[in-house]
Amino acid sequence: MDLATNPYAPGAGSRPPVIAGRDDLVATATATLQRARNGFQGKSFIAVGLRGVGKTVVLNKVQELAEDSNYHVIYMEAHDDASLAKLIVPQLRSALLKMSRTESAKALAERGLRILRNFAKTINVKLGEIEVGVDLGEEAGTADSGDLSNDLPELIQAVGLAAKARRTALAILIDEMQYFSQLELSALVMSIHRVNQRGLPIVLLGAGLPQLLAKMGDSRSYAERLFDFPRVQALSYSDARKAISEPAADNGVEFTEAALKAIFDVTRGYPYFLQEWGFVSWNVAKGPVITEADVVSARPEAMRRLDESFFRMRLERMTPTERKYIIAMAYLGPGPHLSGDIAKAYGAKVSTVAPLRSSLIAKGMVWSPAYGSTEFTVPLFDDFVRREFPDKSVYE
Repeated sequence: MDLATNPYAPGAGSRPPVIAGRDDLVATATATLQRARNGFQGKSFIAVGLRGVGKTVVLNKVQELAEDSNYHVIYMEAHDDASLAKLIVPQLRSALLKMSRTESAKALAERGLRILRNFAKTINVKLGEIEVGVDLGEEAGTADSGDLSNDLPELIQAVGLAAKARRTALAILIDEMQYFSQLELSALVMSIHRVNQRGLPIVLLGAGLPQLLAKMGDSRSYAERLFDFPRVQALSYSDARKAISEPAADNGVEFTEAALKAIFDVTRGYPYFLQEWGFVSWNVAKGPVITEADVVSARPEAMRRLDESFFRMRLERMTPTERKYIIAMAYLGPGPHLSGDIAKAYGAKVSTVAPLRSSLIAKGMVWSPAYGSTEFTVPLFDDFVRREFPDKSVYE
């Protein structure tokens, strides 16, 4: 069928034509945004889940909802090459400048800009990145200690006061939060705690890999009371069926039930994989009915695309010894696996491979669902590794 009319959207964070199975999460975000906008405390949430389950898609939907509600929106994607301070400073500058253009918030927004300047100086973010073109004076003694856990809450509180005066609200949306350090997460938690205590209109909605749960708990003991941590998982068959069949039906195309079941079986309901298989099945089919035979014909191309765009790039980030650890783990089959079993398959003591495990956790490749166990953060990654290294002995 015609590629130009193919409705599926495989890609990192690409919005699928139908966001299936996430109604509860979107409803929770909607209520949180409305409560904060109306002057009530809105409990923030941080969604956790494996790669490819649609966490970024949910955050993008939340951004749309917030913008429709006239929020000031800060959207950040954490990564291991930038600190929280460097990511948030230019975003807060933009929000405060917009607030300063309204007479009711002008004084508090300009105070916020002065505090932001203090913060930038002490956290070593270039002052030039927040120049505003006017002399705002000084605000000595606020957010200038050099202690992130002290300074960030003071800065966020100042932004919240300006937002309240402006009769607006601020949504801080952060993806890939697991890349933040313990200190950065602690500062964020303390910041949201501070604005909640003051009844200020700021919400934090984020997403990250499963290891974020432990990091958040370790950052501040009250994090679990301050945030909800909904788990974003693979879709049920009914939701996966909806994600595939509805976009096709909207374009005059039908998937047979056997075709839908075949796609679900091979993707196990993971949203990213569903989009990829829907996309390729559409391209190979003659239409207007896509059959199980079309899904079977799509397999080589779908697997090639997934290997090249989703799996292999993660393998290439690893050192040779990390790859050996991953191969040993993959050949144990679907996880999670005990650290001792992986070490035995690797051919070394647990203490010897522990640094490799820690490094792979830091890179977001594996996580620990329970003490002493390890699992891939990427669904079906063990299948890919076995395809990539059909004879594991060549890497031993």
